[in-house]
Amino acid sequence: MPILSRRAAVGGLLAGGAVAVAGWRAEAQVARRQVVATTGMIADVLRQVGGNRIEVRGLMAAGVDPHSYRQTRSDIALMTRADLVAWHGLYLEAQMESFLETLGKRKPVVALGEAVPKADRLAHDEYADRFDPHVWMDPRLWRHVALAARDALARLDPAGTETYAANAARHIGELDALATYADRVLASVPATRRILVTAHDAFNYFGRAHGYAVQGIQGISTESEAGLKRVQELVDLLVQKQITAVFIETSVADRNVRALIEGAASRGQKVVIGGELFSDAMGADGTYEGTYIGMIDHNATVVARALGGEAPERGMSGRLSTPVVIR
Repeated sequence: MPILSRRAAVGGLLAGGAVAVAGWRAEAQVARRQVVATTGMIADVLRQVGGNRIEVRGLMAAGVDPHSYRQTRSDIALMTRADLVAWHGLYLEAQMESFLETLGKRKPVVALGEAVPKADRLAHDEYADRFDPHVWMDPRLWRHVALAARDALARLDPAGTETYAANAARHIGELDALATYADRVLASVPATRRILVTAHDAFNYFGRAHGYAVQGIQGISTESEAGLKRVQELVDLLVQKQITAVFIETSVADRNVRALIEGAASRGQKVVIGGELFSDAMGADGTYEGTYIGMIDHNATVVARALGGEAPERGMSGRLSTPVVIR
């Protein structure tokens, strides 16, 4: 489609969005600001900080890959009528970036993930001028996002400034407790076994925070293809390091991880799936893993237990994790 035609199409959708959601505000409490968030992690931090002063609509459900997600007509309708649109940024929602930048000329649109200081970001493995977007894998970095959410909501709703500040402080305390728990259980894994092999490179911040070597079959973006050479390299690693567990992800197809297991088996190395991790999306709504705290608690607990460390079966929270499907 020619560039001008695409722009005209986007413009038409933006204009049509107002009609499609005419009933939203009528149904919502007038005092509550309407906020749309792209990913589950961004929606969660806004709910934690915003409390009952805001209503948050998340676009991406459990298991949805943000790297390849494109806005739908209903998404556009929601965003055009929202008081605030929050996205992660750092090139995570690559297919939505142009639309969100255009929308930002009309209303408040904020990339909360970009609140993480550049000095704390990891380089992108494919683009010299971009960064690894998976900053949520380190709760200590996520503190910056909570503070950015506080400030964005205070700008939108100055009357709620004190509430947002108090909620952010409480949530940051929870993030600190989560980080301390993750440090403890992951440090219990023998040093020689601290190798995390997953479907794609979503865990580099996790690895840096806890001293783990991280190997993803695909690159930082799930849009990158895993070649036979990469699969063979990782099979060699599994055999050489006698790695016995690898991990699948809820938002990425598991076929490449299965190929690793089969390749290792053909060379006499037994490798099992250590568990299913939440990488680019949280768990289902209404579950513990459907919150940021639950997501990271689950990941730290599953990795520690699978690699030979000591972690309570019920994790930091004392709740038994929702069963995940090992495909």
